[in-house]
Amino acid sequence: MDKERVIVIDFGGQYNQLVARRVRECNVYCEIYSYKTDLNKIREMNPKGIILTGGPSSCYEKGAAACSPELFTLGIPILGLCYGAQLMSYVLGGRVARAAVREYGRTEVDVDRTSRLFIDVAPHTVCWMSHFDYIEQMAPGFRAIASTKNCPVAAAEDEGRKLYAIQFHPEVLHTEEGSKMLYHFVRDICGCRGDWKMDSFVEESIRTIREKVGQGKVLCALSGGVDSSVAAVLLSRAVGEQLTCVFVDHGLLRKDEGNQVEAVFGNQGNYELNFIRVNAQERFYEKLAGVTDPEKKRKIIGEEFIRVFEEEAKKIGVVDFLVQGTIYPDVVESGLGGESAVIKSHHNVGGLPDYVDFREILEPLRNLFKDEVRKVGLELGIPEELVFRQPFPGPGLGVRVVGEVTAEKVRIVQDADAIYREEIGKAGLDQSLNQYFAALTNMRSVGVMGDERTYDYAVALRAVQTVDFMTAEAAEIPWEVLKTVTGRIINEVGHVNRVLYDITSKPPGTIEFE
Repeated sequence: MDKERVIVIDFGGQYNQLVARRVRECNVYCEIYSYKTDLNKIREMNPKGIILTGGPSSCYEKGAAACSPELFTLGIPILGLCYGAQLMSYVLGGRVARAAVREYGRTEVDVDRTSRLFIDVAPHTVCWMSHFDYIEQMAPGFRAIASTKNCPVAAAEDEGRKLYAIQFHPEVLHTEEGSKMLYHFVRDICGCRGDWKMDSFVEESIRTIREKVGQGKVLCALSGGVDSSVAAVLLSRAVGEQLTCVFVDHGLLRKDEGNQVEAVFGNQGNYELNFIRVNAQERFYEKLAGVTDPEKKRKIIGEEFIRVFEEEAKKIGVVDFLVQGTIYPDVVESGLGGESAVIKSHHNVGGLPDYVDFREILEPLRNLFKDEVRKVGLELGIPEELVFRQPFPGPGLGVRVVGEVTAEKVRIVQDADAIYREEIGKAGLDQSLNQYFAALTNMRSVGVMGDERTYDYAVALRAVQTVDFMTAEAAEIPWEVLKTVTGRIINEVGHVNRVLYDITSKPPGTIEFE
């Protein structure tokens, strides 16, 4: 990619994706790399700026994530956040120590508005702190530009070298003016023009795809979800009749969703995608029989997807490229970006088998976050009801059935989910909730129905509100709505005698159950 960029160097912080996302909100392209990335590679990328993330360690401990002092001599503006701020100070000759008082959560910070970072920030602003250590003594050449009651160096700068250290997290929404601070760093200090926009992304992607594909044939994995739908329409715009879209109904979709996908993208729909539907429900159920580990389920579903596509490709002749709707959080959460541990393997990233019978896999959305994908969809003219539909995981209900997946369990969760979504819609809550669904737990409990003892499953309901799907809060659904949903599920769905509501945020949980 020839655009200007800022890179995030990840030291294992939980907000690494969020930092990159906030930079992109400044219309500047941003990618995440591990702190182990070779310095020469960083030079070759020629970033306009570098951001060092937080991390779980103390920078002065043996074996802690570190960086070369040479990084700070490249002449590139660098912003250190939390651990990144402490590491910058430590490497450059300052002193970092365990704080007498730990700061965590919303904290009032006094800022020096003469700093370019804080030029239009309120003198007393609320920021999100999360640290055990603090900068006890600044490195030579730095001056303090922010403080709190317990932290005399909440931020520091060496303006001459364009090095900035911030103890708090400007990337989280709890830091009320954090977006301003990051904007000033990226646009004012780094000098980025801000030319990362979706209209130019669409044009450049179509041009790049045409050049790469040439006269080759393309097979697209179409699930009907937002990501794969946008990828399919983008490829259709680029290569037209060279594209064939295969929709695999693996039996793990929401109730009646297979027919809905075919109605939109099939021969009766508005898109010329050479649509093929493959009904492979029994095949997937057989592969998943007896499997309870969520990572194994994801990998089995991912590999079986590829095998189905290979078979369909052979039916239509030589196929050169396979298209998948992989997006950037899929890559990072699968352990392929930055320094984060594997959170979950996505079926189109970490779940790929070692051998795939295509010349190349195309992932045109691989560098985009979810809201950026939606912008691309609108730019391509896809109707809003499709662009803003509920997110659905690639492995489908395979990760909303905790434990072994069976046809009966899938039916239970399909019926419960349909009731839940119907009542959320009736209550007018569907537009205010970013994701909501029912999952089948692996727990069975004693109940009483019709004066008889039952021993049946518990269904868990989930609803979250989020801006970017990297952090999320459980939604406060009205009690009356939850009671109505519960009553209907227990009365209408067989083998369910208990309904739970999950109020866990992300983190520490994930939005999905597995």
